[in-house]
Amino acid sequence: MSRLSRQPITLDSKVKVTQDGGRVMVQGPLGALTLPLDPKIAVDVDASGKALRVRSISGNRESRAVQGLTWSLLRNMVAGVTKPFERQLEINGVGYNAKLEGTKLILQVGYCNPVELVIPEGVEVKTPDATHIHLKGADLQKVGQFAAEIRKVRPPEPYKGKGIRYANEVVKRKQGKAFVSGGE
Repeated sequence: MSRLSRQPITLDSKVKVTQDGGRVMVQGPLGALTLPLDPKIAVDVDASGKALRVRSISGNRESRAVQGLTWSLLRNMVAGVTKPFERQLEINGVGYNAKLEGTKLILQVGYCNPVELVIPEGVEVKTPDATHIHLKGADLQKVGQFAAEIRKVRPPEPYKGKGIRYANEVVKRKQGKAFVSGGE
């Protein structure tokens, strides 16, 4: 079992953490994020406001697991409000492209009709050219989920490599059918 959740989360001078009821709010230069707390978990802010500690109230196995999850989510929230999380996708294929229209991302990826995806709130999308998509946002879960939804429209196929892939993703290519001359 990980012991990372025993370590404090250091807070930048620009980050402000508040608690009200069963929620924790993290505010920073890039926005504000909230996290509902499990009743088995307590979050303590240092008197100086420079560190955040997550502790389990009961100490049983389940609450320690939730403690680790809460610590990880809070650490990502603190990191996200100071420096945004980014994901980059590439589109490969003849005639495949992406463009922005208002709050929608339009994908032409080999289907008879274009695929329209609504951009979630808190995620900034840029298309520097027709074959690259850049996602940016303070919430790691929203950025990652939207990137996965885009990739799911046309995952990369292993024979020609056509489809939508993450910028650092390696698609293992397969060899096609070998042509064997018959009759000899």
